[in-house]
Amino acid sequence: MFGLKVLRALVSVSDKRFLDVFGKGLAELGVEIISTGGTAKYLSEYGVSVTEVNAITGFPEMLDGRVKTLHPIIEGGILADRRKLNHMDQVREYDIPLIDLVCVNLYPFSETVAKPACTIDDAVENIDVGGPTLIRAAAKNHASVAALVDPNDYENVLSELKENNCFLSNETLRKLAVKAFAHTAEYDSKINMYLSKKLGGEEFPETYSVTYDKLYDLRYGENSHQMAAFYSDGSLECSVANAKVISDGKKLSFNNILDINASIELVKEFDKPAAVIVKHLNPSGVGVSDDIFDAYMLAHKADPLSAFGCIVALNREPDVELAKKIVSTFVEVVLAPSFSPHVLEILHTKDKMRILELGLVSKTTYTQMDLRRVVGGLLVQTPDLDNVRKEDLKVVSKKTPTDEDLDTLLFAWSVCRHTKSNSIILAKPGYTVGVGAGQMSRVDAVKLAAMKAGEHAIGSVLASDAFFPFPDGIHEAAKSGVKAIIQPGGSVRDGEVIKACDEAGLAMVFCSKRCFLH
Repeated sequence: MFGLKVLRALVSVSDKRFLDVFGKGLAELGVEIISTGGTAKYLSEYGVSVTEVNAITGFPEMLDGRVKTLHPIIEGGILADRRKLNHMDQVREYDIPLIDLVCVNLYPFSETVAKPACTIDDAVENIDVGGPTLIRAAAKNHASVAALVDPNDYENVLSELKENNCFLSNETLRKLAVKAFAHTAEYDSKINMYLSKKLGGEEFPETYSVTYDKLYDLRYGENSHQMAAFYSDGSLECSVANAKVISDGKKLSFNNILDINASIELVKEFDKPAAVIVKHLNPSGVGVSDDIFDAYMLAHKADPLSAFGCIVALNREPDVELAKKIVSTFVEVVLAPSFSPHVLEILHTKDKMRILELGLVSKTTYTQMDLRRVVGGLLVQTPDLDNVRKEDLKVVSKKTPTDEDLDTLLFAWSVCRHTKSNSIILAKPGYTVGVGAGQMSRVDAVKLAAMKAGEHAIGSVLASDAFFPFPDGIHEAAKSGVKAIIQPGGSVRDGEVIKACDEAGLAMVFCSKRCFLH
C-alpha cells in the first residue's frame, strides 16, 4: 500500500500558512529540508534546520530571485523515476540527491493584479516560473515524488508520515498530483485571462480559459437522479458562493443554488429595506418599504400561492416578528445580511429550512464575464449591470406619468431585469402585484401578469423587458386597469403601440434598453 518513503523534501512557498508546524514536523521525522531564500529564512527562525538550494547546486540565487531552482541537480532529483534502472544509474553518476517531496505554492499573481495600483510590471514580476516547473515535475513523477501545493493538506500528509514510518501511500501520491496539476492550470489560466486583456487588448481572447475551486457537493442536480457540485471563482462579491450556511437543514441542491443566486441579485437592486421571494428563478413577489417587515409582507401578498416552498431574500436583518411570519409558511431558504440569536432560535424551529448569512448586501460590481454552456461550446458575454435611470426615460404618449408613476415604473423595471423573458411586471408603489414570466408571446405575458394581479392590477404600472411588437399587449394592459407603461421601444409598429396607449389614456415611456433574461 505504501509506495514512497520521504527522506528529503524541497520546500519553497509564497503562502506560508501552517509552514512552521509542517517544517518542524518534517524535521522531527528526520526529513532533510532543502529550501530557498525567504522560505529558508522563515523556517530557520522557527528553529528548523534547512539546506539552502545553492549549497546543493553550487550556484547562487540570481536575477533578483528569478533563477533559484532551475538546475539539473534539482530537476533531476525530482524527475528521476525510481522504477527505471537507467534513471537511477544517471542519478548516481552525476551525484544527484533524490527529492521525495516537493512542497511549493506560487507567487501571488491573483492577489497582485487585484490591487487597484497594480501595473503590468508588477503583474509580470509575480508570474512564477520555477514554481510551476517544480510542481509539474513532481506531479508528473508522482509514483516517486509527492507534490504538495495546498497548506490545508499539510496536516494530513504529516499525520500519514508519522503513522507509517515516513511513508506515503500511492493513493495519497495520486491525489496530491491531481491537485498539483489543478493548481498550475488555475494559475496559468488567470495569467492568460489577465494578459489577454491588458497586453492583447482582447475582451474576448482566442482561447477562453477559466478555473473554479470546489466549494461542496450538492444534494442532487437539476433532477434527483443527477449528481452535482458547486464551485467558486474566488470573487469577494456578495453572492451565494460567499454566503455562510448557518442552519442544520438538508444540503442545498442545484436548483436551490440557482434560485438563491437569482434572489440575491434582485435584492441587491434596492437601497431601501427590500424583500424578494423567488420560485423557479423568477420573483413571485418583491416589496420595498421603510421597514423590512413591511417589505416582506408586501412581497408575500403579491402571490401567496406561488410563495409556497420559496426562497426569501432580505437586504436587512429580520426581527423576531418577521422571523415568526417566515416560519408560519413553507420556506425552503431564507437569506439576510445577518441574524440575531433570538431570530435564529425562531428560524431553527423549521427543521428543513436552510438559513444563509450574506454579510453586507450591496449593488453588484462583479465584472467577470457571464458564461453559459451549450452542448459543444460556451457563450461568453459582458454582464448586464446597467439599470435604467429617470433621465434615460422619454415620454412618448400624450399623457405624462406623475413623479410617483415614474418611480414605480423604475421599480418595476428593476424587477423585470431579473425575470425570465418574455417578462411583464405589474407594480404599485413599493411592491409587485403581478408577474408574467417566461412566456412565448408578449401578450400572453401581459395576460398572465394581469391574472396574477387580479383586481390589484387596477391603477398599477407595467414594465416590459422588450418592445411591444403589436398593440394587442397594450389593449390587454388597458383592459386590466394599468395606467402607465415602461418599455424599450424600437418596434416597427411603435407608432401603432403609442396610438393604442393614447386611445386608452395610458402614459408610456421608452427607456431605449431591453433586459432579456433567457
